[in-house]
Amino acid sequence: MLTQRFARAARVALVACALGGAALMSGCGKEQPAFTNVDITGNKQFGTDFSLPDSSGKTRTLADYKGKVVVLFFGYTHCPDVCPTTMAELSQALQQLGPEDAKRVQVLFVTVDPERDTPELMAQYVPAFNPTFVGLRPADQEQLTKVTKDFRVYYAKVPGKTPDSYTMDHTAASYVFDTDGKLRLFARDSQGASPWVHDLKLLLG
Repeated sequence: MLTQRFARAARVALVACALGGAALMSGCGKEQPAFTNVDITGNKQFGTDFSLPDSSGKTRTLADYKGKVVVLFFGYTHCPDVCPTTMAELSQALQQLGPEDAKRVQVLFVTVDPERDTPELMAQYVPAFNPTFVGLRPADQEQLTKVTKDFRVYYAKVPGKTPDSYTMDHTAASYVFDTDGKLRLFARDSQGASPWVHDLKLLLG
């Protein structure tokens, strides 16, 4: 237990260092928007794109959502609390934005548990929160390793009482790209709908 605590503390420290660099960079030059979440504009320590299949098997990249604000959320369908809470909050945020602005936002749910999250399950789970949400499932370990490494997402299997009852320890955050495809925000999960509405409005202009 103590080892797990040290490991989690180390992961938090690493992300904090990366985000700290972003904060310093965003303080230079022209005045930046007053985001509620962490502004990582210009930070080179995070990925700038992805290439993952959706539940139908079609490979999706950031270019598919050109002109939209993209929320890249990492989680898994068997998550007991944080993941469904955040998905529900994102759905509420889109409702509060109104239909026109909501059309310009794309939420992408990337599973860190493709072993259990089959394409069929993803096709049912993700749009249940909002029909516009899209699920992305790494096709193999290589794809999962690449996307999580690119975006500094930690994940690890935590054994349960049975082989199939494990949970996944993972970074509880999302990454937000603006309408030009530039990475702008590191957003913490389970923060409520209001911060999302505030920051999405700023990005939508």
